[in-house]
Amino acid sequence: MKHPKQPHFLPISLEELRALGIDQPDIIMVSGDAYVDHPSFAAALLGRVLWDAGFSVAIIPQPDPKNPETFREFGEPRLFFAISGGSVDSMVSNYTAARKKRSDDAYSPGGIPRRPDRAVLVYTDIIHRLFPDIPIIIGGIEASLRRFAHYDYWSDSVRQSILADAPADLLVFGMGETALCTIAQHADAGEKPGDMHNIPGTVWKIPPKQLHALHIPDLCTLPAYTKVRENPDDFCLAHTLISQNQNPFVGRPLLQQHPKTVIIQNPPSLPLSPHDMDRIYDLPYTREKHPSYQEDIPALTPVRFSVISHRGCYGNCSFCALSMHQGTIIQSRSRKSILKEIASFQNMRGFSGIVSDVGGPSANMYGDFCQNWEKNGACTDKECIRCPVVRSGIHDYLDMLDEAEKLPKVKHVYIGSGLRYDLIPLDTDCFRQISRHISGQMKVAPEHIITTVTGLMNKPDQECFDRFRIFFEKNQRGKQSRQYLIPYLMSGHPGCTLSDMISLAEYLRDTGLYTEQVQDFTPTPMTTSTCMYATGRDPRTGNRVHVPKGEEKKIQRAILHWKNPANYSLVLEGLTRAGRKDLIGNTGRCLIPARKTGEIRATRKKISPYEHYQGSSPRN
Repeated sequence: MKHPKQPHFLPISLEELRALGIDQPDIIMVSGDAYVDHPSFAAALLGRVLWDAGFSVAIIPQPDPKNPETFREFGEPRLFFAISGGSVDSMVSNYTAARKKRSDDAYSPGGIPRRPDRAVLVYTDIIHRLFPDIPIIIGGIEASLRRFAHYDYWSDSVRQSILADAPADLLVFGMGETALCTIAQHADAGEKPGDMHNIPGTVWKIPPKQLHALHIPDLCTLPAYTKVRENPDDFCLAHTLISQNQNPFVGRPLLQQHPKTVIIQNPPSLPLSPHDMDRIYDLPYTREKHPSYQEDIPALTPVRFSVISHRGCYGNCSFCALSMHQGTIIQSRSRKSILKEIASFQNMRGFSGIVSDVGGPSANMYGDFCQNWEKNGACTDKECIRCPVVRSGIHDYLDMLDEAEKLPKVKHVYIGSGLRYDLIPLDTDCFRQISRHISGQMKVAPEHIITTVTGLMNKPDQECFDRFRIFFEKNQRGKQSRQYLIPYLMSGHPGCTLSDMISLAEYLRDTGLYTEQVQDFTPTPMTTSTCMYATGRDPRTGNRVHVPKGEEKKIQRAILHWKNPANYSLVLEGLTRAGRKDLIGNTGRCLIPARKTGEIRATRKKISPYEHYQGSSPRN
């Protein structure tokens, strides 16, 4: 039976399901997030997309692993369970970069953590135990970025593909609307998910004994899990082959053997057209938390009156997994759809006239286009970020924001997403137009300014940032209320030495850009930077790379917060180790003051200059 009519909220209880006239849902979604009916929350978006395709969906948000009854709320689904760890990887959500347990979770009621470690595995194991005959599909960011053998920072080990560990039939990677709807249609026709081997955007598995009978044209075989686990060169090779085959048009199927199973990835799903994007975001989201929650969901507050304008990013920053999840092809909504969504805010409770954001991974990539993307995807031998063939959509984007501010009851439309500063034209009129949609701060992400580090990060160099910084400051002259440039920076990235961090601190001192916006590098699965961290090598060149770990990692972060008295000892030790005692004193160029002998005593173990400046040994 089809159920095309969208409910006000998707059901999260049996009572709500039956109120819709449904006894058994087609699909039951299990999520590590609380249920918020907003397109920024995966369960809401995918649930409504499936409902729009004619399938009834029920959601079990944040079930309690210690209470199996929370997984039995709806009994068995007619077709399958769809399991996700939530909008955030559970290990990133639960632990800091220093591997310390977090005390809050923005995607939970009241910010109270309810998400188990390795949520996908935990939920899948329980569901399989309770409903052994019901197919299970896993997906979301946690499953997507663990689809092959991967380095796991939290256990400091190379783990198997999550599909090798989880008793699931299929894995959906990337933005899963197309793949998940296709799976549902095939399952509705009687096909078992475990036999669905040809759906783009999915990963499937077979027993090793069936490998000899496998015939897939143009199949690319990755180094096996056991080789990747033991040999850094094989790890780098696997990473390179995976990266090279993410093009949905020409990417090859990938195979990786594990001790008890063989993992096969189909090419990614094709990018969505503007029409498809519009249909997804035009669905009737309430933009509210489910009424059963008494406490606020912190993650909803900053995005409630925001708009997703596009997906994808072609920046290819080494530390970012977006290219492995959303892809590098920009998929933009139509102006009409975006303005329609903003216009709908005027009738919503709590709307004050402020649209907090219209954007995506990089706000000013909206509308960017290359004719190659439609037929062949992104070029494998070129960087789109530096390609003159890619047409910029910046003027269309800014005109759309200006038009949005003319809508009834809309007072201001802000750009809350990050801006790619190297894509902002150094044109005064264009910059003034951007400035009208920025509050008091323009947030950009140079991450670093030392050439060797930015090269490994695949970020623009200092010269590029300086051009933008100087242009920004020039355009603040004569303003009654000036804006401030807020740089986002990163410490502890592979290739970054203590000397490099000190140089960055000096740059911040000299330019007046001291900031609290510092991220300590966290190795997350499938990024190039994580490959560097795990192997001590740059997979693109094979060159050795210094990897800050342990105490040095703490020191690097402290150096960028040298003004914080709590960091004095760490900064002192860092300056001493790097031979930069000239920055200890009471002059304006010094980072920390000199203190009396015996007041502060550095007791941490010294390491050799070779370890600092020539690169540490790779992990064995």
